[in-house]
Amino acid sequence: MVAGFHPDPSICRVGPDYYLACSSFEYFPGVPIFHSRDLVHWEQVGNALERPEQLSLPASVPSSGGVYAPTLRHHDDRFWLVTTDVSGGGTVLFTAEDPAGPWSDPVRLLDVTAIDPDLAWDSDGRCWCTYAGIEQVRIDPGTGQQAGQPRRIWSGTPGARMPEAPHLYQIGDYWYLLIAEGGPERGHGISVARGRAPDGPFEACPANPIMSHRSTSLEIQNTGHGDLVEAPDGSWWIVLLGVRPRGGTPGWHVLGRETYLAPVTWADGWPVIGTVVSVMAAPSWPSHPVAAPPAHDDFDLAALHPRWISVRSRPAEHCSTQDRPGWLTLRARGASMDDPDVTFAGRRQQHLSCRARALVDAAEGRGGLAVRLDERHHYEIEVADGEVRVSARIGPLRQTVGAAPAPSGPVVLRIETLAAPLGLALDQPLQEPDLVSLGAEDPDGVFTVLASLDGRYLSTEVAGGFTGRVIGMYAAAGTVRFDWFDYEPRPETQS
Repeated sequence: MVAGFHPDPSICRVGPDYYLACSSFEYFPGVPIFHSRDLVHWEQVGNALERPEQLSLPASVPSSGGVYAPTLRHHDDRFWLVTTDVSGGGTVLFTAEDPAGPWSDPVRLLDVTAIDPDLAWDSDGRCWCTYAGIEQVRIDPGTGQQAGQPRRIWSGTPGARMPEAPHLYQIGDYWYLLIAEGGPERGHGISVARGRAPDGPFEACPANPIMSHRSTSLEIQNTGHGDLVEAPDGSWWIVLLGVRPRGGTPGWHVLGRETYLAPVTWADGWPVIGTVVSVMAAPSWPSHPVAAPPAHDDFDLAALHPRWISVRSRPAEHCSTQDRPGWLTLRARGASMDDPDVTFAGRRQQHLSCRARALVDAAEGRGGLAVRLDERHHYEIEVADGEVRVSARIGPLRQTVGAAPAPSGPVVLRIETLAAPLGLALDQPLQEPDLVSLGAEDPDGVFTVLASLDGRYLSTEVAGGFTGRVIGMYAAAGTVRFDWFDYEPRPETQS
């Protein structure tokens, strides 16, 4: 539904319009906001946290730190978004009249001390904040002050670890409490309980977990962290996260956790989750989550499109489309992609096989294109001192793995990924999930590959953490300018 690194989806509907928010971790701007009319095709309309006073992520914030698990709701003609900045900001609440923004400055919920906060209002107008644990407290959403005492309201399924991601809904005569449990890896799942009041007591569904792909051979794994929504026609749906592992065993997912969709029916007063959209029978629906179409950016606008994200911050003096009209100008801070304050502007990789290209002028500095998972796991191709070179950072090791003389003037750099076929764990257990090729084009567009690298080293199963790949442009010394950048899917897969 929304491909690439878009985890922890939260959804709400206003009339015919659906709005979706996702986690953003160490990237700025934070919390992408999407709009849809059909629950399948989504357009990013903004980012909720786009000002330093809303989100401050200094260089000390680790990768996979930052902003976790937003909840997006509409109440009293306003949009409400609550999330957690685990790197120091705590639990924070924002409001907006338009989900595309601008969003307010943060209201801090000092008494909510765990991740994954949720908001729900009862018929008396009282606001209930439920969070990982599973605990709950009444709050005044205008001030952030608590209006009661926090208490644990459900422990989840006996024996299941990490009850988290609660969402509370009043549906008919019951309040339903939806949670994720089992941990965010292959054991992830969704369970539900219900009660007559928003604070319980709650009884568990006898069919729990009502969604999990654990111990299956399905293409989509790690399914969990769901949020329910009712369509205008009275049908029910759930958005949830999942991953697409590739290669041999144990399987490596490189795009991060993606947002999926599944239908929901009701039996004996309990929600029943159907098959996720990737294999649904509806013939008009796609066979994979819907990624954004091929994107070409000439940097002609005063501001970057909302899809562009940077690592921790994006000071205007280091990233500008105004210095040279029609070019993106990046001025270096950190000396390489290893540095937590590197000057970088990227977009989420959304296809297992894809191609990214940019025209780079490095006459005043050093920089180029990079595929980033975190500071310790990235590949890049850069131009400097009359040379084009490819470097790889894998854990504690960093090495130049290819080089060639650079042509005079600006040069087109290219990164391509090519996914491995599905189902290789038994017959080819060491197969990489994809190959990442980096190189440059000559004036006639002929692509010279300087290195083809195993993609497993830019995967969550190797690097750890909660994010996915981001492909983009960086400056590591001086000033580097980019005339254009384009991104497009490629046919899958390796033979």
